Amino acid sequence: MQTDEMTGGVKLPELVKQLGLAVVNKGEDFETALVGIKDVNRPALQLLGYFDYFDERRLQVIGMAETKMLEGLAPELREKSFSRLFEYPIPALVVSRDLDIYPECLAMARQKQRTLLHTTDTTVVFTSKVIEYLTKALAPTITRHGVLLDISGEGVLVTGDSGVGKSEAAIELVMRGHRLVADDAVDIWRVADQLYGKAPELIRHYIELRGIGVIDVQQLLGMSAVKAEAQIDLVVHLERWREDKFYDRFGLEEEKVNILGLDVPIITIPVQPGRNLATIIEVATMNNRHKKYGFNAAQKLADELERHVQGA
Repeated sequence: MQTDEMTGGVKLPELVKQLGLAVVNKGEDFETALVGIKDVNRPALQLLGYFDYFDERRLQVIGMAETKMLEGLAPELREKSFSRLFEYPIPALVVSRDLDIYPECLAMARQKQRTLLHTTDTTVVFTSKVIEYLTKALAPTITRHGVLLDISGEGVLVTGDSGVGKSEAAIELVMRGHRLVADDAVDIWRVADQLYGKAPELIRHYIELRGIGVIDVQQLLGMSAVKAEAQIDLVVHLERWREDKFYDRFGLEEEKVNILGLDVPIITIPVQPGRNLATIIEVATMNNRHKKYGFNAAQKLADELERHVQGA
């Protein structure tokens, strides 16, 4: 995913590559043009000369409806229509459904030095692909130190100081049948009210174990041991046991951590010799899932104790 930090836009060549588009004509700004808005525009009104409220930053898409409309125009009018459209610095014009490109369109694209693209997808399918890709590519993104795992379908981000045991717990969880998403660095992005995470491409599927070194989890344990990306449902923070700190033993207090404007449940687990971190993280994940579905064991016990005291 190649984005520009100043504008948040996706570079046009990257979009062409990811969506498998055919380049009919490269505009003068093909290498530098950015698509910074996830919505697309079907320029029927603009081809008829109406440019009020026209957003030139959007990708322009011509489908069957626009093609049939243009069919009813004389060649000189079609040439004028495309000339006016290409006067605007649009990122590109995409012709969908593998439709024939009007000679006037290609001629004006070359004359105005605008990018013209082609796709075999229907207009609806292509529009859906563009919006889905750009929604993800343009989402707010940060990188956090930690390990991201898929534990029985729940995305768990394990954080903590270096050497506290994150990777060791992670590899044990993977050996139990759970899946590694990222180790050491996690790229996190927000889409609507959900956070997602994945590994930077350079270190994808790798995990570092002190005393052993770096291993490739996919090569060592197979495809079932890794996952490309995952939602983030829970943060588990590992810290070395501190005698001067009180740790919640009942579980009634639910803490949250804010990531990219969203509050995510967080559990702090003190680490000391003899504690099986993998098992604790596994249980914490299952307990968090139960809470999401309305069952809170700690609250249930507290309610039962209160009824017992009141009835005594």
